[in-house]
Amino acid sequence: MSNHLVIMAGGIGSRFWPMSTPECPKQFIDVLGCGRTLLQLTADRFRGICPAEHVWVVTSARYASIVREQLPEVPEENILCEPCMRNTAPCVAYVSWKIRKRDAGANIVVAASDHVVMDVEEFRRVIRGALDFTASCEGAILTLGMQPTRPETGYGYIEAGAAGGDGAIRPVLSFREKPDLPTAQEYVKQPNFYWNSGIFIWKVGTITEALRRYQPEIAAIMDRLEPAFYTAAEQAEVDRLFPECPAISVDYAVLEKADRIYVFPASFGWSDLGTWGSLYEKLGGNGENNAVIGREVKLIETKNCIVHVPEERRVVIQGLDGYIVAEKNDTLLICRLSEEQRIKEFSK
Repeated sequence: MSNHLVIMAGGIGSRFWPMSTPECPKQFIDVLGCGRTLLQLTADRFRGICPAEHVWVVTSARYASIVREQLPEVPEENILCEPCMRNTAPCVAYVSWKIRKRDAGANIVVAASDHVVMDVEEFRRVIRGALDFTASCEGAILTLGMQPTRPETGYGYIEAGAAGGDGAIRPVLSFREKPDLPTAQEYVKQPNFYWNSGIFIWKVGTITEALRRYQPEIAAIMDRLEPAFYTAAEQAEVDRLFPECPAISVDYAVLEKADRIYVFPASFGWSDLGTWGSLYEKLGGNGENNAVIGREVKLIETKNCIVHVPEERRVVIQGLDGYIVAEKNDTLLICRLSEEQRIKEFSK
């Protein structure tokens, strides 16, 4: 059985403005200042697990050239271009139908392009265990559940059932929506509640049959598309038919309806890196709790800030406490970290 990786890379990352813009979203940027973009880091984590010819990237047509530039090892036919955003269920359906046409026994990992993993070796250990599980457990749908480290209100949660041993794969009892703070505080007290990472593992036959059962409208559209796969007519047919798909997440479309849903509890320094606050937390801080990306940044009497500026910019900041300072494309953002939920408003 062969392993395939699907990277979803179509988002626009609006909460990371001005670093992330519709022209070049965060997944294509060296957010961590390590010399690799988030998309490249995602692909890097799967080396030794999935060969390059089994890596698939689903993105917007406007970003296809960026994907080709950043992941030249991925075959061009494996870069799938959505003509419009329809959330994750149609995305997963398109790539799954296409993989199945050539590899009906494929075992698939679906991952977002903008997550951060600090302990890559532990991540690989968990992914290999997850692939072994879905390969041997017929009809299983598996998601990775992250061990909570704080009462986070920005993540969904998974309630797990009993397992044979600590850390073992467990059946899912329920999925919980993003909670308010008091509810999140209650969740983290429970040993069987985990953050929903949005990383999924399944056989291609399992997910296509689940979509056919629970989302027949999407499945019917994919059946109409399938004859064009791997032909010169594919993109034109996708452009014509894909917009007919309802906009729905794979969580709502399948996971909350299907049987045989499992969670693999894990801890490898994961973050979905959805906000400046999450980046601040992952970067850590210096003696004054400042997180800095940029070589020419000088901080004076400044604490609890995140600063992200291009390498060539010389920046001097004095007297700030708890701020985001970010510059990109001649746009400078100075915003209280506590007010980051308003960044979408500021960017308009």
